[in-house]
Formats: sequence, structure tokens, C-alpha cells
Amino acid sequence: MRKQRLLTPFHTTLPKDLDPTLRIVTMPTDTNHSGDVFGGWIMSQVDIAGSLLAIRRTGGKVVTVAVDSFVFRHPVFVGDVVSFYTKITKIGRTSITIDVSVYAQRGAREGEEEICIKVTEAMLTYVAVNDKGKPEAINE
Repeated sequence: MRKQRLLTPFHTTLPKDLDPTLRIVTMPTDTNHSGDVFGGWIMSQVDIAGSLLAIRRTGGKVVTVAVDSFVFRHPVFVGDVVSFYTKITKIGRTSITIDVSVYAQRGAREGEEEICIKVTEAMLTYVAVNDKGKPEAINE
């Protein structure tokens, strides 16, 4: 018999019109001293997801130049399936700004009902660079 969880206003579903840029299962080694997934681990995954879209769009090397915003809305736990969805919000001459939304799916083990929660939102700016590390124009 499946155990039912009460849904809260925080529960949502994954975006149906997008594919995740990155999806990963959190592991015990990703936790902080409190047993939740370490915020720095989430930040690094957000940067990886954002850079993947920036690289695809620019067709070359990019560097992270700014974390314009980063909001942790809810904790992430060991065993959560964490999905990172990205979209371009702005393209400049050499820079590209990426919005990253992070969702955690949890509870699909031990007979619990799976739930989905949006856990993090971030906005990062990348700059396209050449092989010498100098900014280069992004092709339209």
C-alpha cells in the first residue's frame, strides 16, 4: 500500500514544454553537516547547466562572469532527482545571460508518492571567449 503525502502549495510539476539541460541524483557525499545537500554543490551544478546552454548557443568557449541572482527556495535531500532547466534571457555583443530553474523530485522510493518542488532559481551571465581568453562576439 502506497503511503500518501499531503501536497502543499510548494508542490509543482516539471516543465512539460522543456527538456532538462542537466539531471542528477543527489548522493550522501553531496551533503552538508546538517544532512541536506550542500548549497555549494547546487551552485556548481547550476553553473554547469547554464554553461551548457551558453556553449550550445555561442558555439565555443564561455566563462562565467556574474551570478546575477541565486535563490534557494527549499532544501534538497539525498536521493532527490534534481533537474536543471535553462533558458536564454539576454544576448549581448559578447555576453549571454541564462536563467536556471531547479526542481527536485522526491519520495518515489519506499512506497511514497513522488512529489516535485521548485528548489532553486538563478540567473548567470557568461562571456564568449577565444582560445586566448579574450572576449569575442557572439554570432547571431
